[in-house]
Amino acid sequence: MNLTHTPDRFQTQAARVAGAALLLAIAIVVAANYGISFRLIVPNNAVDTARNIMAHETLFRVNIACDLLYVVDLLILAAALYVVLKPAGRTGALVAALFRVVFAVVWAVAALGMLGSLRLLGDAGYLPVFAAAQLQTLARLRLSEAYDAYYIGLPFWGLASTVCSVLWLKSRYIPRVLAGYGVLSSVWCVLCAFAFIVLPHFDKTVNAWLYDMPVVLFELALGLWLLFKGLRIPEQMAE
Repeated sequence: MNLTHTPDRFQTQAARVAGAALLLAIAIVVAANYGISFRLIVPNNAVDTARNIMAHETLFRVNIACDLLYVVDLLILAAALYVVLKPAGRTGALVAALFRVVFAVVWAVAALGMLGSLRLLGDAGYLPVFAAAQLQTLARLRLSEAYDAYYIGLPFWGLASTVCSVLWLKSRYIPRVLAGYGVLSSVWCVLCAFAFIVLPHFDKTVNAWLYDMPVVLFELALGLWLLFKGLRIPEQMAE
């Protein structure tokens, strides 16, 4: 069985861009979360979190900048994948791109929440009407809102990945095993995301790290494949 559409030059170039964007996205998130957020934000402790942020304000602002860079990267990824997958299904490729744009917007909202928390800990003239403990608590709440924003956006990321994986499977531009794993991991992500929102304490039943980790592994493998191997051509897939 052969592909009915041979990848053209624009698709091939877009695939390399998508591969680089996928890998960059993972690198940005790992650097921002493990390198900064997890070091500064203390769970269930507004006071220590506020102290850490003010003691490392520049580092915290770098975290916000990383989030915005991630937004830009997501938009580039959405456009690149649309170009690559459009021949396999124009409507599906467009829907996936829109889902990914929504996810990018949610990340921008999360960055705004982090900037708002920093403002609450600043020295603006209108802040002294609140006690220091109140401001620290409010700042921690804004950070929690940024955390919640991720889980609001998670279903859209999972849906985008699901649609793209189906198109990868249909187009056979990548190995079918990889595309099939993409479908399964993406559907799992969507189900977990909705369960987390609907069911209280779902994260006690299924660890929150397991919601998106399978998709992250898929996108890591996909990014490496697209960047270094590119799109498969019909003669490579003849059965």
